[in-house]
Amino acid sequence: MSSDSSGEFHRIRRLPPYVFAEVNSAKARARAAGEDIIDLGMGNPDSATPPHIVAKLVEAVQDPKTHRYSSSQGIPGLRKALAGYYERRFGVALNPDKEVIATLGSKEGLANLASAITSPGDTILVPNPSYPIHQFGFIIAGAGVRSVPASPDENMLRALDVAVRHSVPKPTALIVNFPSNPTAFLADLDFYREIVAFAKKHDIWVMSDLAYAEIYFGDKIPPSILQVPGAKDIAVEFTSMSKTYSMPGWRMGFAAGNARLINALTRMKSYLDYGAFTPIQVAATAALNGPQDCVEEMRTLYRERRDVLIKGLVSAGWDMPSPEGSMFAWAPIPPQYASLGSVEFSKLLLARAKVAVAPGLGFGEYGDGFVRIALVENNHRLRQAVRNIRAFLQSGSNVADAPVPEAAA
Repeated sequence: MSSDSSGEFHRIRRLPPYVFAEVNSAKARARAAGEDIIDLGMGNPDSATPPHIVAKLVEAVQDPKTHRYSSSQGIPGLRKALAGYYERRFGVALNPDKEVIATLGSKEGLANLASAITSPGDTILVPNPSYPIHQFGFIIAGAGVRSVPASPDENMLRALDVAVRHSVPKPTALIVNFPSNPTAFLADLDFYREIVAFAKKHDIWVMSDLAYAEIYFGDKIPPSILQVPGAKDIAVEFTSMSKTYSMPGWRMGFAAGNARLINALTRMKSYLDYGAFTPIQVAATAALNGPQDCVEEMRTLYRERRDVLIKGLVSAGWDMPSPEGSMFAWAPIPPQYASLGSVEFSKLLLARAKVAVAPGLGFGEYGDGFVRIALVENNHRLRQAVRNIRAFLQSGSNVADAPVPEAAA
């Protein structure tokens, strides 16, 4: 056996090369060369966590008792706080002891629940394009994935019907994610009613990713699938503190809903971790129970950034829809560059406009005609990005080392 045998490991073989790696490497090289790169690639909130949440962390960490092992299920006060949030926001009653669990961000919860409920060879229905863990959490667990359209409409519903009739073995679980990453689609309660009815009819578990529940910009307020009567019979939903309270590095999330699924995740996590550091859980409790002005401020911030970016790029000749929610713009590659595909176009945009974006291919093959642009820089930097991209588009070149017009300076 060679010393470098990672390619022989079964689960690693099922993971394709990380699509974002090429763009990330090019970005690192550009920065090492002293170039000013405007990074709109990763959905990594740049705002500080609200002061009252940080203050609660500092207060809690002063108590030596909080330095011990915590609980992988989450401290009782935090689970009660999440149940309180669901009651206030969605009118959904949850048992904090049986229907709520704290997770190390929603990503960890999704992956571990996938491992808990999946048998090798299972068929899982996943939107394409979608956030990578939605697909690869199940692939790592040994399942096969069948793609369905990502839009919350008749296209997805028809594809689900076809999938049930033609998949062997029959699908056992379905992922939904609205507001969605990367596409920024929003679903309404009527769509969730269709999903719940479908899942109940065909005995399919539903895992809903609601990480962007509080990032919306119009009158269309994202609902929870758990608002549908009977949804808790088949559904579990994941939420996160990362975006709502600008706490990405804190790694604090939740799963809520079906008691059997929550119990499966609880048992799995009991073998894998002792939960988040207790002071983080205490601070997260304060975030959920405390003043919510910071959430509205966060929403206003992303709305303003969205308007700066979308209006600027549309006026520059890059036609793209304005997202109603999430912290992303899902931008179709301009027609003159469409033949490049999303990875090469992202590398070209980096080289010519000094702007980093995420190639759509990283979210599934049906995303290859798009790039995802994250609203993670301030308005000044976004305007600079728009100026750079405008100059790039006006140059009309698809060559990475072509001369850049003076307007980009």
